[in-house]
Amino acid sequence: MRICFVSRRYFPAISGMSVYARNLLQALVEAGHQVTMISQYRDDAYGKSVYGGGPPPPVPDVRVVGLPQIGEAEGGDFERDIDVLVRTIAAEHARTPFDLLHAQYGYPTGWAVLLASKMLGLPNLVSIQGGDGHWVGSCCETHRLAMERVLDHTGAVLIGCRSFADEVTGRLGTDPARFTIVPGAVETGRFRPDGVETGNVPVLLYHGRVDRRKGVFDMIDALQRLDGEGVRFRLVLSGIGPDLDEATRRVGEAGLAGLTTLRGYVEYDRAPEAYAGADIFVSPTYAEGFSNTILEAMASGLATVSCRVVGVVDCLRHGETGLLVEAGDVDALTDALRRVILDRELCRRLAARALEECRRLYSWPVVAGQIMRTYAEVVARPVDVDFETALPLGPCRFRDAPHLL
Repeated sequence: MRICFVSRRYFPAISGMSVYARNLLQALVEAGHQVTMISQYRDDAYGKSVYGGGPPPPVPDVRVVGLPQIGEAEGGDFERDIDVLVRTIAAEHARTPFDLLHAQYGYPTGWAVLLASKMLGLPNLVSIQGGDGHWVGSCCETHRLAMERVLDHTGAVLIGCRSFADEVTGRLGTDPARFTIVPGAVETGRFRPDGVETGNVPVLLYHGRVDRRKGVFDMIDALQRLDGEGVRFRLVLSGIGPDLDEATRRVGEAGLAGLTTLRGYVEYDRAPEAYAGADIFVSPTYAEGFSNTILEAMASGLATVSCRVVGVVDCLRHGETGLLVEAGDVDALTDALRRVILDRELCRRLAARALEECRRLYSWPVVAGQIMRTYAEVVARPVDVDFETALPLGPCRFRDAPHLL
């Protein structure tokens, strides 16, 4: 099968989307499919500082086409970039015809794929990511209508977990039967316990997008309290994002600079090193589609402290495979971190149970097989072209702050 995979951002941008794309592309090639990836990317100075942006690198045995998000960078003009995406898909199809279009993210890439599918008569499906359900669709009429049309008319909607699907249904009224649950996955051969005890001072790791919506400020506040109590720990803060400078400032103001290592941007090939030598993974996030970093922590043999939110409750159970608190509850987060730091036996027990479950349920061969079975179902069905292509244009908070998408 010839597949066109359309990504909102690929490497060098470090995100769950990049990891998902990399592993899926590898699995498709290994299964004998011919794949073209069309990937948007930020190439402006601000975009690079937030995402680690730049043109996508070569991918073995995959044709890679990079498209700079010029419209997004110049005032949030997503429509300009969508037009370029549609034209590029059509040009690549004319070059060597596709059998299937697969969009990663419902907007803007999913909407572009739906438009291209209608124009070219090609089967399509969309993988819904965290931003789609939690922000896009509730921000303005333009994005609400675009997301509704994608969800209602694409050949299949892949989504990471039931709690996320329920939230999207609640926000946009989507028929629950439209969703195919495909959980996140991790390369269990690359992310694995290193077997080294860190010693008497537990090492805490925050790894991923440095963003207040991921709870990074809550974590700093909680650790400031524990430090004041005399609880001993070290923190590794790994990643970049829109709030990196503010997080760095707060670490200093909290008196934690001497206890904290700031790793900054970490290439995915070196991501296992970020987990190696840590004991506890801290992810006090406010919402997820399905957290790749939590899966990586589970596979790496770390105990996890996170939040009782969409996309986390599907892969962690409180007291069994991790500790969960309510998002934004710094008191509860402080208590949970204190427990897992001081009770090393609890830390080991949570980590061991999570590792076993991760290897059994969330390995890439299992998940990629499910995605490819969905491909076969989609290409056997008629293409739905019964939708309006025009959208009303109006103000939206993402036009002023597109990095929040």
